[in-house]
Amino acid sequence: MYFYRAMTKNNNFRKGFSFTAYKAPDLSPFETLFEIFKELITHTSGDFDEAISWLRELDKEYKLTTAEYTIEDFIEDLKKKGYIKETIDPDGNGEMAITAKTERAIRQQALEHIFGKIKRSGQGNHKSKSPGIGDEHTGDFRAYQFGDALDKVSMTESLRNAQINHGIGNFSLTEDDLVVEETLHKSQMSTVLMIDISHSMILYGEDRITPAKRVAMALAELITTRYPKDTLDIIVFGNDSWQIEIKDLPYLKVGPYHTNTVAGLQLAMDLLRRKRNTNKQVFMITDGKPSCLRLPDGQYYKDSNGLNPYITNKCYAMAQQARKLHIPITTFMIAQDRYLMQFVQEFTRANQGKAFYTGLKGLGEMIFEDYETNRKKRIKG
Repeated sequence: MYFYRAMTKNNNFRKGFSFTAYKAPDLSPFETLFEIFKELITHTSGDFDEAISWLRELDKEYKLTTAEYTIEDFIEDLKKKGYIKETIDPDGNGEMAITAKTERAIRQQALEHIFGKIKRSGQGNHKSKSPGIGDEHTGDFRAYQFGDALDKVSMTESLRNAQINHGIGNFSLTEDDLVVEETLHKSQMSTVLMIDISHSMILYGEDRITPAKRVAMALAELITTRYPKDTLDIIVFGNDSWQIEIKDLPYLKVGPYHTNTVAGLQLAMDLLRRKRNTNKQVFMITDGKPSCLRLPDGQYYKDSNGLNPYITNKCYAMAQQARKLHIPITTFMIAQDRYLMQFVQEFTRANQGKAFYTGLKGLGEMIFEDYETNRKKRIKG
């Protein structure tokens, strides 16, 4: 059996995708088709009928099914296993839709494809790199220092030092004999992931929104399964900005929007102000320049021609405000236009954050590595 890799998206099936075949692992007919179906349903933003139509096209080319197991058999198994259900549209007609079980399966697949098969940790807490006053034992010891809590003193090691330093016959225990076991903080992280859904995310024959939402699904699955004490909020921004739920990610689409980066940052900081966690951060995935602001009277100020100083200065001000709140912003810039890179550099300088200038390839790995690095930072205070 053969699998595929979809490269770009367009309404035309043949023109919008290129596929690469490779030998799939030893899977059952259902499992083989289900792996492909999960990818297709992500590209179609949850449209079951369109995904099945594409699956039939792949079947014609790669002979995915046999007379013993057809696409119709696969659809029946999807129903029996609870991956799809019949719903009623606004006109009263019945149609098939994916279920929460499928949404979870898509997130798991995204995590495995992007980050590898990461096993869930026992307690789901973050260990910082720096030793200090914490609650995770390391097995390493150091000399007692004034201010160390007495319950951190290792009596076994301290008594051993006393015997070595003073002898058994004239036993005494002094402050110089005391040792403390090093511990690590169990840190917690609150993250806001901002996804640009302006029209440019599907321009020029390149599908940028699907990789972005796949990264979001993988990050959501990583946090909810491995680090359940962390929080992840996902927001999208076009002309305005709004929060979406994890379950909404497969259905996310690009709209006919400009890019209101300021609105996204405002919402991100509003969400993070409510979090109790010490460690907070913003990840922003975008491919275009800020081109829109919402004015106090509710009207939109838009300018798609180059970098508008009025708009960019508002962005820099938001970056500085986030810095004062100790909220670093990491920008993942998909586009690589020189003047846009200069804007991101200035924005990053104002926030003292980080920026990655990348195409779509490796986007997920970059976000994962940065998340893992940031979550290990020692808690201040």
